[in-house]
Amino acid sequence: MRCLILALSSMELNWVDGFVINVEVQGREVVLSANKEGLLSLANHLVALSECESGSHVHLDKYNSLEGDSIDLIIEKID
Repeated sequence: MRCLILALSSMELNWVDGFVINVEVQGREVVLSANKEGLLSLANHLVALSECESGSHVHLDKYNSLEGDSIDLIIEKID
């Protein structure tokens, strides 16, 4: 099953109420920080993505889930 997992797609993302997720670049590192609800939400998305075929991805940004100062985060499944 090929999946493009977005908030508006046919596959519903399972968010835990109260989530906070921030993604930023610090030098040569990408730092993903989240509260408990944010980490649980990301875990839910990873499990859903694991059921999809290679090339499927989750795209998170400040317009659908991340804090306003975050950079976009794309998580893609590979073989």
